[in-house]
Amino acid sequence: MKYKKHLLFLPIVFVTMLVLIFSNTCNAAEKEEGFNAGPFIIEHVTDNYGWHICGDGDKSVTIPLPIMVFDNGHFVAFMSNKLHHGEAAYKGYAMGWGDQKGAIVKLADDYTGELVEGTTYPVDHVCKFNISITKNVCALFISLILIAWIFLAVAKQYKRRPDQAPKGLQALVEPVIVFMQEEVINPSLGKHAAKYTPYLLTLFFFILLNNLMGLIPIFPGGANLTGNIAITGILALITFFITQFSGGKEYWVDIVNTPGVPWWLKIPLPIMPFVEIIGIFTKPFVLMVRLFANITAGHIIVLGFISLIFIFGQMAPALGYGVSVVSIFFYLFMGCLELLVAFIQAFVFTLLSAIYIGMACGNEETPEIAK
Repeated sequence: MKYKKHLLFLPIVFVTMLVLIFSNTCNAAEKEEGFNAGPFIIEHVTDNYGWHICGDGDKSVTIPLPIMVFDNGHFVAFMSNKLHHGEAAYKGYAMGWGDQKGAIVKLADDYTGELVEGTTYPVDHVCKFNISITKNVCALFISLILIAWIFLAVAKQYKRRPDQAPKGLQALVEPVIVFMQEEVINPSLGKHAAKYTPYLLTLFFFILLNNLMGLIPIFPGGANLTGNIAITGILALITFFITQFSGGKEYWVDIVNTPGVPWWLKIPLPIMPFVEIIGIFTKPFVLMVRLFANITAGHIIVLGFISLIFIFGQMAPALGYGVSVVSIFFYLFMGCLELLVAFIQAFVFTLLSAIYIGMACGNEETPEIAK
């Protein structure tokens, strides 16, 4: 009992270690040209061809990932460390810059070596068929393996211990599944609930796990997967297609001839049918943007507080140490808030998906929130 009060210092010690890791990352940049918070934050919230751990330049520790492109009918593969974070070319291939940033480009020759800043390197073409394993793709594989392992282990426990009180992973997962079924899926889908439960539960746990993994700053966490609009867009697109293909005759009739609306809003100008058709596409768009914006904004705010330490540290070392106390406090506050947001956003995305599908299926108990 007497040691419990010392546990309060663990978060502070943990965050201090994180600050030291970030300081190693920014140290070289500070000495050469001063710390620039913008590129530092963008680098950590966007996708990359390597999984950066700590350090900068030649002293950086990075897990290289495979770059794979089909170029003029030829399959080309090599590890991302050959490109040295975009500062070198390998057999004529390099990371794009300017308008081509994020792409893999083929230079006009098969140059291999360092790319000197200020030198013009003519680009022959952009490799359009790029299937490289980026940081987010790697994080996606890790999360899928974790989800499969968790639920296969839980299923095995149910098989081994039928009709017994849950324990271990069972005790962790079962209340969440029961809550989602009783409070979200069944009220939203009614008699159609059993058909869509596997998809909605998979959606919820996928978003939740990746939200939580994004809060862990060290490998295998730290990837901003659910803060990538391509990922949230695909999830919203899947919900969109399931909704439209689940729609019965009544669903489409209500869109064209919306009940309870005055006739003069339908004839001669089909204002309400037009609004309803637009609504078909705005619903998944809102799903996509809400998840992307909330998760990315949280990461940017946290990195902003960390950046303040180095910005003020450039002015005076003592000032940097003083600001670090305030930054760490707000980091802890935002960490708790992001933890809450991780659960809320997974819940909201699943809830709205269930409501949209329930509306298409004609469930009479569909909550009014969808309207």
